[in-house]
Amino acid sequence: MLDKTDLHTHTITSGHAYSTRKEMIEAAAAKGLEVYAITEHAPAMPGSCHSMYFMNYRALPRKHGDMTVLYGVELNILDYEGHVDLPESILKEMDLTFASIHTPCFTAGSKEENMSAYIGAMKNPYINFIAHPDDARFPIDYVQLVKAAKEYHVILEVNNASLSPGSFRGNPREAYYEMLKLCMQYQVPIVMDSDAHIDTAVGVHDYAKEVLEKVAFPEELVVNAHPEMLKEYINYYHVKQ
Repeated sequence: MLDKTDLHTHTITSGHAYSTRKEMIEAAAAKGLEVYAITEHAPAMPGSCHSMYFMNYRALPRKHGDMTVLYGVELNILDYEGHVDLPESILKEMDLTFASIHTPCFTAGSKEENMSAYIGAMKNPYINFIAHPDDARFPIDYVQLVKAAKEYHVILEVNNASLSPGSFRGNPREAYYEMLKLCMQYQVPIVMDSDAHIDTAVGVHDYAKEVLEKVAFPEELVVNAHPEMLKEYINYYHVKQ
């Protein structure tokens, strides 16, 4: 499978990552990626950066040689209504946005409450991806998740870090098997991301690829193989151009 993108990564600015912006970009270029994104954790994550950091992304170049470099945010879903930790006035300036559930920022509820949180986030017109919807600590209904992604024009992520040995997320492999089969049924695209917190992990999607191969997931629904699909989904093309 062609793999031309990595859209969910973090630098030292996120507070618990270990490489600089320059080191991460150079690692992405060395992998031959066509589109690479840095998506720092939003302010509610302990140790991450202030909202002012995201407001100044306009200062950064979007090209590194032939590679497009995008800048965005991994938002924290905060409650069962799907509110996130940056206002829409900032979100619409981001090249791309992920929304996710993290234990420091969200209290697990029932399956219905957790689904309400995800769907509420997907209703936000400036949220482009749902990151790592794979954690058994936050049970969800995958039929509802996939149908909502289709309705609200959001891409679902298969997170390589979740699938790696030692991951703290509960049973992600089985969750992805279920999600991917539903994505095939409803024709919902996915993206494989490294969720790299160090430069050596940039562009590494080996565990994600294994899961896709296991269910015979079609390449035409994989953003990594078709970066042009991003033009239909992310803020960089719809809000800022």
